[in-house]
Amino acid sequence: MFVKLVFLFQRIDFRGKMAYIYYSSKKMIAENLQILRKRITEVCSRCGRNAEEVQLLAVSKTFSVEAMQEAIAAGQKDFGENYVQELREKRETFSGSDVRWHFIGHLQSNKVKYLAGYVHLIHSVDAVELGKEIDKRAAKAGRIQDVLVEVHTTDEATKYGVVPEHTAAFVKELALLPNIHVCGLMTMGPLADDPNRSRSSFRQVVELKQQIEREGIERVTMEQLSMGMTHDFEVAIEEGTTIVRIGTAIFGTRSYNDQ
Repeated sequence: MFVKLVFLFQRIDFRGKMAYIYYSSKKMIAENLQILRKRITEVCSRCGRNAEEVQLLAVSKTFSVEAMQEAIAAGQKDFGENYVQELREKRETFSGSDVRWHFIGHLQSNKVKYLAGYVHLIHSVDAVELGKEIDKRAAKAGRIQDVLVEVHTTDEATKYGVVPEHTAAFVKELALLPNIHVCGLMTMGPLADDPNRSRSSFRQVVELKQQIEREGIERVTMEQLSMGMTHDFEVAIEEGTTIVRIGTAIFGTRSYNDQ
């Protein structure tokens, strides 16, 4: 007899370190969201922050429309996608809803035209040419596009982003584009079992944010920091993030067979 696993969210102690285990099933998505919101509130309380300062972004890449519907029914509004084609298809499905779409993956200039006009926030701007294309497409759509600059804070070659020492200068270049609003920074910590290994990456981005704020660049606000995923979002909150990007802890383990 086939038995469907439910999606359980279990916290265990493994050799003195707290760990989390995820079992797949969309039936428990509402409960997972409830648990995550509680954890966000607890971390904020612990470090003297208001939980309303931290936005939970559900990373729905590779997950089904049905799984997203479960999350929406549980009150989730903001969803992040990494692949342009997948985002376009899902957007058609949820046309007319109040879903807010975030693009969080590496973005190629030739794909910007498919996002202009409806993406709430682009998290991953890392090249001037990309910025110019976003500016052009935003102008055609008659809007100002909010973007974050992606900062490369690890030694992992597979990650994208502007190196920290060039970030302020890059922001100044983007600020010259009239249809772009740079409203913060994004980074990814190292992929590691110990979430504290991400702390130095997050602190580096917070310092960059403060540096850019001091420079008072016209039409630039540093109101958003997109940092922290399932394995390290509590550390990110402690360091000052305003957006946490969570997929596994909401939807379960991904399958990339169709990608």
